[in-house]
Amino acid sequence: MSGGEGAWGRVGPEARRFLRRRTRTLGTLALWSLLESAHTFLGGYGVARALDDGFLAGHTGTGLAWLGLAGAGALLGGIALRGVFRGLADLVEPLRDGLVRRAVRHALERAVDDPSRAADASAVSRLTQQTEMARDSFAGLVLTARSFLFTTAGALAGMAALAPVLLVVVIPPLLLGLAAFLATLRPMAAVQREALDTDEALAARVGELAAGLRDVVACGAGGAAAAGVEPLISAQARLTARLARWGAVRTLALGCAGRAPVIALLAATPWLLDRGVTAGTLAGALTYLVQSLLPALNTLMAALGSAGTRLVVVLDRFCTPPSSAPRVPPPPGPAASGPAASTPAKASPGPDSGPDSGHDSSSAPVPAPARPGAPAAAELRGVGFGYGPHAHPVLDALDLTLRPGEHLAVVGPSGIGKSTLTALLAGMLAPDRGTVLVAGAPARPRTGGAPDPRRTLLPQQAYVFTGTVRENLTHLCPEPEAVPEARLGRAAAALGAAELLERLGGLDAVVDPGALSQGERQLLALTAAHLSPAPLLLLDEATCHLDPRAEERAERALAARPGTLVVVAHRISSAVRADRVLVLDGARAVCGTHAELPARSPLYRDLVGMWGADDGAAPG
Repeated sequence: MSGGEGAWGRVGPEARRFLRRRTRTLGTLALWSLLESAHTFLGGYGVARALDDGFLAGHTGTGLAWLGLAGAGALLGGIALRGVFRGLADLVEPLRDGLVRRAVRHALERAVDDPSRAADASAVSRLTQQTEMARDSFAGLVLTARSFLFTTAGALAGMAALAPVLLVVVIPPLLLGLAAFLATLRPMAAVQREALDTDEALAARVGELAAGLRDVVACGAGGAAAAGVEPLISAQARLTARLARWGAVRTLALGCAGRAPVIALLAATPWLLDRGVTAGTLAGALTYLVQSLLPALNTLMAALGSAGTRLVVVLDRFCTPPSSAPRVPPPPGPAASGPAASTPAKASPGPDSGPDSGHDSSSAPVPAPARPGAPAAAELRGVGFGYGPHAHPVLDALDLTLRPGEHLAVVGPSGIGKSTLTALLAGMLAPDRGTVLVAGAPARPRTGGAPDPRRTLLPQQAYVFTGTVRENLTHLCPEPEAVPEARLGRAAAALGAAELLERLGGLDAVVDPGALSQGERQLLALTAAHLSPAPLLLLDEATCHLDPRAEERAERALAARPGTLVVVAHRISSAVRADRVLVLDGARAVCGTHAELPARSPLYRDLVGMWGADDGAAPG
């Protein structure tokens, strides 16, 4: 069964039940629409009588009277429309309310059946865009279908009253055009159903990648991420072209149904005159066709071809059980090869790094005495950075030296530039002024898409992908398969992740990122960072979902590994544990130990008091 036939088969029974429960509302609409039939009838009949009995017979007053009667029919049409719109709400709003309830129920059922899909973007699309699309399409279809039915009834009744032979000329081409048009509806519905599926899949995929853009860039997986989106974009373009082709066929059918009756009437005029049909009757029939029947037919076909097929497709989405709804296809490539296989994380460099933060982080040089003969792990020399040529600099003239093995905490209010600093050290951002060096070389993204082996950056939203536990722990190592199991066990024990690994089923168990809490994801990512050989480790609030004891254990373990540790702190305890603390305050940067900074930095003194009052929670 094709997609269009299946949609009609599923929607039809429910549509009939919906309408049967609202027969009274439908009856009210029908009664008001009878006035519209009277308006149509009087329009053509009045023109015919005005010519035959009035103007052509030399009775001008009679002709004007019949035209006045035809004009009075327009008042009936206006009264009819007013009553129709009043009754339309009683039919349309219950449909929308029912679809909203069904969308919520489907979303809850899917979340219960598969917790990893609880935040499914397609549920939001159904609840907002698709319910309103169904409501508007249904309202338009009811109006146009009702208008066509009762206008056609009035026009055909008028032609039968004038001369029944007119129906022999007009009805066959009208039915032929209608049949050609109706033949296009199911194929168009099938294409629109496929287009809607693709649109939902594309929205879900793009939403996931947007949420994890920073991880994708940090891990050099832009190509793999794009490979998961490009097929959906190509499919959407192909389906749009198919819809356009069917639209052209529909336009031809519409032209046949709309113009053929007029041409047939004009071509049959000599034949009709020979059979006693009067000039006034022909003028009345032409009035019925041109002013009433054909405009109503054009409107109906346009509505059926667009709103009608769209309505069937959207309603079929709500009739489909949640378990049958399409899932977003995974991007190509091995599951553990990079972020394209993961449950992505936040996309932006951080809440404190946007172009509108409004802070002027002009910074005084930060003293950093180095050990004699020890090369710097990282250096910032007169670094300035702003999000745009005319924006206030987030960092300005910042000098900072990180010694090998040092543990630095970075603190400051939200929006001050902490995440910008880690992005500069990671090479994800290039400074506007100055130089950023890591291990004596400029910090810049590695060519070829691979991450820089000199540093590892852990953002707030941990990168965990669908793969084995072992693959999630070793993906930052140059030779993941060569990492011995004993080393994995020691790292897990040091970070406090051994119990989590056991609960997941061991190193060879497959990880479902959606089934993990945020804290569990961070614990796995921190263990992977511990195993990374990178000499510079950057934690951008990468422990924010851990409790204070787990955070302390993780930070101490990471500080004990070989290399330099930079932590964007969100608790005062992180600053206390660090060798030095860098305070970014929007006017200047101050660096020192936790003990000496309260006397040197009013901002740090305020932050310490605020963190203590909040029992360990950082502001912002």
